Amino acid sequence: MSNVTTLSRGAAADGSVPTVSGIQNDVVSMTVAGQLFGIPVMAVQDVLGPQRITRVPLAPAEVAGSLNLRGRIVTAIDVRRRLRLGAREKDQQGMNVVVECDGELYSLIVDTVGEVLSLPTAAYERNPATLDQVWREVSCGIYRLKEGLLLMVDVQKLIGSAKAEAA
Repeated sequence: MSNVTTLSRGAAADGSVPTVSGIQNDVVSMTVAGQLFGIPVMAVQDVLGPQRITRVPLAPAEVAGSLNLRGRIVTAIDVRRRLRLGAREKDQQGMNVVVECDGELYSLIVDTVGEVLSLPTAAYERNPATLDQVWREVSCGIYRLKEGLLLMVDVQKLIGSAKAEAA
């Protein structure tokens, strides 16, 4: 993945991907349970290494707890649990990708964070019919890369359903 950039154009902060041809979409790539997925770079506030997370009593399973980010309390959501995937290896702590949703900060705990990719909008496709239902719930489309499918995650859907289950 040599197409790395730090300039962001074309991606909306709400996680949607524009469909105007000729525009590059800048995407932060990450993996969960071996699946490559991305979030528009404009939706990402921060990327952190493993953090000390405080459990929240009676929280749903996908809410790992909360963490302190420069004086702000941030809800940490374990993406593996949210998507009902297998547990992370004991020696793998995960990375934290901080995003904003409805004015609140959330940390998405993922296995790894990759590069910022600049992908052509023309290569953006709808979800394939064969996409697993768990991923279909949070994916807004795909990019076909040499390494496999990169699923574009709709942050609103990912966090919104976790918030709904917590209520």
